[in-house]
Amino acid sequence: MASQYYQDMQESFKNNNKSREFPAHTAKVHSVAWSCDGRRLASGSFDKTASVFILEKDRLVKENNYRGHSDSVDQLCWHPTNPDLFVTASGDKTIRIWDVRTTKCIATVNTKGENINICWSPDGQTIAVGNKDDVVTFIDAKTHRSRAEEQFKFEVNEISWSNDNDMFFLTNGNGCINILSYPELKPIQSINAHPSNCICIKFDPTGKYFATGSADALVSLWDVEELVCVRCFSRLDWPVRTLSFSHDGKMLASASEDHFIDIAEVETGEKLWEVQCDSPTFTVAWHPKRPLLAYACDDKEGKYDSNREAGTVKLFGLPNDS
Repeated sequence: MASQYYQDMQESFKNNNKSREFPAHTAKVHSVAWSCDGRRLASGSFDKTASVFILEKDRLVKENNYRGHSDSVDQLCWHPTNPDLFVTASGDKTIRIWDVRTTKCIATVNTKGENINICWSPDGQTIAVGNKDDVVTFIDAKTHRSRAEEQFKFEVNEISWSNDNDMFFLTNGNGCINILSYPELKPIQSINAHPSNCICIKFDPTGKYFATGSADALVSLWDVEELVCVRCFSRLDWPVRTLSFSHDGKMLASASEDHFIDIAEVETGEKLWEVQCDSPTFTVAWHPKRPLLAYACDDKEGKYDSNREAGTVKLFGLPNDS
């Protein structure tokens, strides 16, 4: 029997299954993220900029474009509780903290390598950034100074704190999840999660689960307390690039080079919906308060129609009559 939640969400998506795209950049978009209050969406791009939109009912209105990086903006994230601050990681060996109230860069922090991963600790005090040389630097969010630096002997893919802020997780190229205590950064456990490269990791807002996506096209759901795999989702055929839990922790979106985004019910693993795409998806992010999914896809190969810009961001979950 399908759960009531499943039936309700299917009904909701039947009436709200419109996707709309919004011009954001002049080149492909690597990363999208919502502010904690859900009022703004930020995007980072190969065009070396970040863009910020305001969500107005059922559309995104571009508020600003943030320039300053001299290389691609590979990842960005917002402060966990302050909806005005976000941070960008770039291949130019810096991270930059931006304030949407002044639209200015409030700090540029020089790092040792080309940055590809970034996350903000749940308590807001620390920013962790990972580079192409598998070094993770922990930066004080107030003083903008480095607190600690760890060189890893394996390929570091994505990084994240646990919701309680007391553990730090890394996914790696050998298919493992490495767990360190925080702030001590002592190894607690290494979990053999996947037979191949473990690419991405996300924690659900309730703190009950985390999910990993890997090159074997599987998404695994893990119990945070027990550190055991609860179930796998296997509807994608290509390496899983990006994951996002819905605001209530009950849906998990996953995407890859497949031309659809899978939306699963977390508790059963059942497919709730799929969002059709024209090309591979780089990044997905559920809105923090409602069933609205932001995402960005690769540019359609060789298919340039004059009215379609390269670097768009998209919203799924809009009313059919909007």
